[in-house]
Amino acid sequence: MLAIFKREMSAYFTSPIGYIFLAVYYFFAGLFFYIYVLYVGTTDMTGVFSMLLWVLIFAVPILTMRLLSEDKRQKTDQALLTAPVGLTSIVLGKYFAALLMFTIGEAITVVFALVVAAFQQPDWMVVIGNMLGLFLLGAAMIAIGLFISSLTENQVVAAVGSFALMLMIMLMDLLISVVPWEWLKNVLGAISLSTRYSDFTTGILDISHVLFFISVAVVFNYFTVRVLEKKRWS
Repeated sequence: MLAIFKREMSAYFTSPIGYIFLAVYYFFAGLFFYIYVLYVGTTDMTGVFSMLLWVLIFAVPILTMRLLSEDKRQKTDQALLTAPVGLTSIVLGKYFAALLMFTIGEAITVVFALVVAAFQQPDWMVVIGNMLGLFLLGAAMIAIGLFISSLTENQVVAAVGSFALMLMIMLMDLLISVVPWEWLKNVLGAISLSTRYSDFTTGILDISHVLFFISVAVVFNYFTVRVLEKKRWS
């Protein structure tokens, strides 16, 4: 797994993808920090994190689109699948590389919090809750994007597919509001990522929400392993 992880991290910085992701993320994070915190003159960073949530939907597909689709396109997936390494290790190596890149991007919010703290004490529970919520949501979305990337050899298709699925998931609350059946509303509400994420933005650290996002990441990584397993034996 470590070899795959190092390979993917190297690939992020030997190609434009890593730089594009960080540039996009830092630009919008800085813009939102100026608009919602510095310009207004407040210590409440909730608006910054709320907007970064939507940046995530666009930025994560950039991170994940090439992870497995590129191997398919270059026909190097056969060598990877026949290498003396488990499929789970392959998937987790790629997953943790993307997760680390995302963490590097999100780390800018720590800088913002320290800047705010230099002038006035922020509500640290809300700040930490937002950071943790955004990280967990990103971890779940990266697993989804990696799964989509395993289904195609076209990076553009992988990126568009990931974006569409993530957008649909985040807009699930709108679907809940128009569904006429109460039982279906309860089901959709239970699996809604945005509903669970919203509690973090108020500083509520619910362990059930943490476990839910981790479970989503585990499930989609498992699906990706199954896709590779089918490819190995086909």
